[in-house]
Amino acid sequence: MNIKASLKLTVGLLALVASLMPSYASGAKLREDTLEAWERYRALTEERIEKELGASDGFLVHDYMSASDAAAVREALESGEIFIKQMQTLNEEGGEVRIPKGLIHHWYGSALVPGASLDDVLAWVQDYDNHADYFDEVEESKLISRSGEVFDVFLRLRRKKVITVHYNTEHRVTYERRSRDEAVSRSASIRIAEIDHPGTNREREKPVENDRGFLWRLSSYWRFRQTPEGVIVECESIGLSRTIPVAFRWVVQPFITSVPRDSLLATLEPLRDAFRGRGKGALVRSFGDEARHFRGRAR
Repeated sequence: MNIKASLKLTVGLLALVASLMPSYASGAKLREDTLEAWERYRALTEERIEKELGASDGFLVHDYMSASDAAAVREALESGEIFIKQMQTLNEEGGEVRIPKGLIHHWYGSALVPGASLDDVLAWVQDYDNHADYFDEVEESKLISRSGEVFDVFLRLRRKKVITVHYNTEHRVTYERRSRDEAVSRSASIRIAEIDHPGTNREREKPVENDRGFLWRLSSYWRFRQTPEGVIVECESIGLSRTIPVAFRWVVQPFITSVPRDSLLATLEPLRDAFRGRGKGALVRSFGDEARHFRGRAR
């Protein structure tokens, strides 16, 4: 197939997707059995994470990966790239955790933040009032409250892939400094409300858990380790969305399932680039002005 024909086919498929989306995106209500299955998947994932963090022979996620995957992670970090991999948590019998009328989106990403200290990186990620300046998907950000190492955060998110979806979200993020060189954090969504007619005088929130079903739950698990080269940052992200009707799964699924991967990449890229060109241990103090510069470099 030549380039012109391939482009024509691509445009045609995109047009088909756009025409199908209104039908696919009609209201979907989060069912009780879907939520119960999500909670089971989340609990099993957290059980594995706690087991790894409690072991004496490793700390980072890739310490427990296969030899080939661990080597791929190290190669990516050494070359300044971000490593992304889809993951899956299995049940106690080693089988798939089935999510009735729902989809789990489980991704792992790793990046090296060169020339930074662990204190630098933690200060940067905890600067929630300025996350809208740091990350393309964040339109507004605000620290609601803080109690010790527990942060309640508001984020207005924009996710785009064929269509654009906006959310008002609230998250609880907990940090733990495990040693001088290691820290972990966990973020769990408290509230996710899809926005209808965003940016207009008709803007309103759709009913929570009774919307188009693109994002019902979101949890992320972070590990930070200081190294001589900088800070290794790892994130596991698990999200819950509605399932895709069989009638047009072949055309919609690649777009729906790629959004969580793209979002993880869009989170790690600005963090990786935030301290480039700065001496080790230098703290980014003028966060707002610096962040606009970093965002431009990350593109």
